[in-house]
Amino acid sequence: MTDPPGGARAWLVWAVGVGVYFLAMFHRNGMGVAALEAQERFQVGPAVLSLLPMLQLLVYVVLQVPAGLMADRVGPRRSLLLGLASMALGVVLFAFAPNIALAVAGRVLIGLGDAVTFLNVIRLGALWFPRRRYALVSALTGVVGGLGQVASVAPLSFALHGLGWTGAFLLTGGVTAVMMLLVALVVRDRPKGEPAPPAHAAVSVLESLKEALRARGPQVGMAQHAALMAPYTMLGVLWGYPFLVEGVGLSPAQAGTVLTTLGVAVLWISPVLGAVVGPRPGLRRPIGMTLAPLLGLCWLAMTAWPGEPPVPLVVVVIAVSAAAAVMAPALSFDFARDGMPPERTGVASGLVNMSGFTTTVLATVLAGVILEAGAGFQAAFVPVTATTLGAAALLVALLWRYPRQDG
Repeated sequence: MTDPPGGARAWLVWAVGVGVYFLAMFHRNGMGVAALEAQERFQVGPAVLSLLPMLQLLVYVVLQVPAGLMADRVGPRRSLLLGLASMALGVVLFAFAPNIALAVAGRVLIGLGDAVTFLNVIRLGALWFPRRRYALVSALTGVVGGLGQVASVAPLSFALHGLGWTGAFLLTGGVTAVMMLLVALVVRDRPKGEPAPPAHAAVSVLESLKEALRARGPQVGMAQHAALMAPYTMLGVLWGYPFLVEGVGLSPAQAGTVLTTLGVAVLWISPVLGAVVGPRPGLRRPIGMTLAPLLGLCWLAMTAWPGEPPVPLVVVVIAVSAAAAVMAPALSFDFARDGMPPERTGVASGLVNMSGFTTTVLATVLAGVILEAGAGFQAAFVPVTATTLGAAALLVALLWRYPRQDG
């Protein structure tokens, strides 16, 4: 098969698709800003509160391989429409939820929609852009997702205070419904006139999984994604805002400013990295062997600091974590395509995404349990420090034996 041509139409289709991802990230990380209000609204402690993002992320993790299969077999357009419908319904239910049980049900529906979004957006990138552009498109997708994560801080905080719980979440549900219309009108699975991919012998789910797990590229992508994305995602989905307010002593306004400023300040790194790495895949190896261990050491310094960690150190750790998280898509998902047939890259990407979010779920839940037991945030962040260092060590071992590539 020849590479897709790209062009203006490809960028338009991708822009609408990545708008869905922006909304998914907004919904996913909204609990970080609403955590204190949710604790008061539902009268629950930190451990129970962590169930809201945890179950949403757990649904996300469990559905990554099915979502990858859907991206390969059903197509991005229908998958995104189904995902948006589920997110819209979940947000409305969450807006009106009078108790924790219905709130959990709403977050699960949001997780169902979120689960199919990212893989189908990067699948659009594979279907509409040439291979040399894939790292750049994946990087830009990560940037827009980062913007969605940042947008869940200040705007949602203002909406919660100005419109109240129900009004703020109903507003986001209305925006989600509008996005469904845009997807239906603009997004198509492949360029006009582009033939459907040739038929291949049916491969079972189990065989698809075995194939991806045996390939070196997906193995590296899984280790890298677990190391790079989990720390900042954990902060974004729940614990960043409470940590800065209750653990560091910043005011709510200062905490929102820190998270927003750092989240925006690092976004430029990802598209630059994608543009450089795409035609020079050999650069991925030294970057991966340096960045992941550095991130792990930063978290080790913060959790092992005697007494309350100083604000400058906290800011540096969050900044490095944010930079690593926005760099993760350009590196991890580009590795995921190495050694895989083009028609089955969705499963490999699903496994890579699953690795990062499995680590995030574990870190988020364990932090809540440790806080519920009466310990402070430094103790609560020991699990994410351990998983980051462990994944970084595995990544270095895999990259040490990885075939060298030109560039």
